[in-house]
Amino acid sequence: MKPDEHWANSTGYLRAMLQGFVERLYPYTGDPRTLEFIRNFVDYELDNGLTPEGYVWAQVPYASANPGAHRYTGWSEHGEDYVEPHVVGQDGYGYLRLYEMTGNTRYLNAAIRCGEALAKNFKEGDALNSPWPYRNFARDGQVNGKGMFGYSANVVDPIILLDELIRLGAGNTASYKTVRDGAWAWLIKYPLRNNVWVGYFEDVHPSMANMNQVIPLEFARYVLLHPEKDTDWREHSRKLIEWVKTTPKWPKYIVHGATVTTEQGDGKEYCCNPPPQCCDSHSARLAAAEALYYAKTGDLSYKEEAYRTYNFVTYFQGLPGAAHAPFVNQWWFTDEFADGPRRMMDAFWAVPEWAPADESHLLGSVSVVTRIAYGENSVTYSTFDTQSTDILRLAFLPNSITVGGKSISRLKDLEHGAYEGYVFDDKNRTIVIRHENSRDVDIQGRKGPLVPSYITFDDPHLAAGTLLLGEYPSGVIDWSPGAWRIGIPYGKFGTFNLTLAEPKTRHAEFRFCSPRIFVGIDAYNDGDMDATIVVRSPESHDQNFTIKPKELKRLRTAWRDATSTVSFDLKNGEALRFDNAAYVHP
Repeated sequence: MKPDEHWANSTGYLRAMLQGFVERLYPYTGDPRTLEFIRNFVDYELDNGLTPEGYVWAQVPYASANPGAHRYTGWSEHGEDYVEPHVVGQDGYGYLRLYEMTGNTRYLNAAIRCGEALAKNFKEGDALNSPWPYRNFARDGQVNGKGMFGYSANVVDPIILLDELIRLGAGNTASYKTVRDGAWAWLIKYPLRNNVWVGYFEDVHPSMANMNQVIPLEFARYVLLHPEKDTDWREHSRKLIEWVKTTPKWPKYIVHGATVTTEQGDGKEYCCNPPPQCCDSHSARLAAAEALYYAKTGDLSYKEEAYRTYNFVTYFQGLPGAAHAPFVNQWWFTDEFADGPRRMMDAFWAVPEWAPADESHLLGSVSVVTRIAYGENSVTYSTFDTQSTDILRLAFLPNSITVGGKSISRLKDLEHGAYEGYVFDDKNRTIVIRHENSRDVDIQGRKGPLVPSYITFDDPHLAAGTLLLGEYPSGVIDWSPGAWRIGIPYGKFGTFNLTLAEPKTRHAEFRFCSPRIFVGIDAYNDGDMDATIVVRSPESHDQNFTIKPKELKRLRTAWRDATSTVSFDLKNGEALRFDNAAYVHP
């Protein structure tokens, strides 16, 4: 890798976004290396990327750096020695949450310095001037000069930092509360009414015309997670989600029901290219807001839209070329490895049944998770706060759940009262735990029924039309002697699928690399006649299925014995397509 000499090194954004990703990734994986990685990243910024003492904006992070520079002082394309106050809020919140994750007071002190600078430099604002500028010189706070600008609608990130400092009682909380309330009042009075959502990205020149979707969607996300902060959270979040989906300031694309949105524009020019060259992270942000809106309101239409958009994002995640970047010869680390993944992981928090069914994961918590360990049939973890609500999906059935060593009870719901307890969904094995008296939670259980794994024919990705020969996925199925191929999205299958290599064949089969129980497969008949399928294995009874024209049907074998070979005898099968082959390990 080498830095692109034409673009800013997005230091502050990257640090804050990576902290948000690791805050979700560590409890999901239990891998302590993620914490070491983010600590090293932030420590470098604190050593090399803060403004000097004695400045009006003193000891706060610069938003960016020149390409390849070891010390950060801003991108010279926009000027010299400047800060972006909304990044001070965003980065400061990252410091504060990292303190909560690790207990290292260096990060707490860095967050307090950010809060102090924001409080010191707050102004009431008006329609043309926000409480903090979009970009200003760090030494004296002035906005007169190359690249500087007095308006940014992004008071959301400073508000989030100030709210958390106030909650922890850290720093001058009386001052923070006054400033926070003033910034909130300005947000309600101006951007929420006139939709002038400008002033976010570190690499663009300032303009009152260039709108972006980050600020409104991050605000929607915040009030959905913290409705106590906004009595009108439902109206505000829905309004902002719909504005992003309908504004003519930049193009949107509907791809198999997914809304793919770019990031910014003024109605004439926009960033970035049409999909699939852009923009996974920004589409993921939209999906996250929709998924969280569903989780809070129960509106199924938002769940469906989020699901389809996440499907688009995950499909293109990791593809070469311009899958994530605005230009074919570059990519954005912030988008691909920080901003996008953190909003992808919101999906599991909002809709836990989307998480893997055969693995145990902590998917989301009101508090940050400070330690976690996964056992074969157990999860043990601790949170920063004594009071928290945590969401997990388990690969086992819980026998006992203790908080601080004391058992808590299973409840019907957690909507009423302030009692410790948990709600468990037996079907999806999702569990919501509320603890009030201790940070320490221990879940012990027993192995439950076998959970199927799926071959989706999208992951690992093969090109459309590929003839399947040999193992795919590796170590699972041997498709020799070439009776099957990868089919394009078609009919009622919105993703890649499985088709017959010779449509008129009446017999096809495959072999498991080691014996497994074949659970079944989805089948779609695009023909005009009934199609019949007989599924056979030497160890089990034949299963007969009829699929009507244009019908999508889930075929289930009800087999209990492992097999090496699965065969299909077909009649009128020329227009059949298959997807989501399901199997379990015996």
